[in-house]
Amino acid sequence: MIRVLLADDQKLVRVGLRMLCESDPDVEVVAEAGDGQEAVRLAAERLPDVILMDLRMPGVDGITATERIMAARPSSRIVALTTFDDDDHLYPALAAGAFGFLVKDSPPSVLLAALRRAAAGEPPFSPPVLERLVRHAVRARQPRPGRAPEPAGLAGLSPRERDVLAMVGEGLSNRSIAERLHLGVSTVKTYVASLMRKTGTANRIRLAVLAARHCDTLAGETPGVNA
Repeated sequence: MIRVLLADDQKLVRVGLRMLCESDPDVEVVAEAGDGQEAVRLAAERLPDVILMDLRMPGVDGITATERIMAARPSSRIVALTTFDDDDHLYPALAAGAFGFLVKDSPPSVLLAALRRAAAGEPPFSPPVLERLVRHAVRARQPRPGRAPEPAGLAGLSPRERDVLAMVGEGLSNRSIAERLHLGVSTVKTYVASLMRKTGTANRIRLAVLAARHCDTLAGETPGVNA
């Protein structure tokens, strides 16, 4: 059973999310919070497996609540709920420790699948959100003459690992990467897990942002050729 905490200041949204969650026999809504302060308290009391967190709430907002929950319980899996045009809150939520990102108008099947993925330890994200995070990371890079120094976390990566990392930075799924590189999906999963370990990134979203920030150091490899 996946235990879920819903945090959103709009009661109608919480009602809709609860009905959706309860349509799945493997999901149980253990608590609802109408603001960030209540979300922090209920997260500590009910110990949910997954927290669906609205980023825009009065008083203590979703970003601050995420930060406080992660400080108290770093293993928490908080999936941030965002609107399509809410770019200003995405990167702060990632920095606060959000485990995944979903747009609020995601289809019900996508949201339920995201809950299962989060509970299983695989960060869920809506592709448009990941694309916006990657664009933000690219814009945030400081312009330098020539090629930027390669971060220590990227040192020693094989050409194939660089190929995979660059494609993660493009927002491609494991299946798409596998098709491009003529690999099995399970092999790509192994590469991604290894890359997260070597670069010290907590999840795929952070790995994609890292790749976007240092895309110039990954350039020059030819997908499908390097071994």
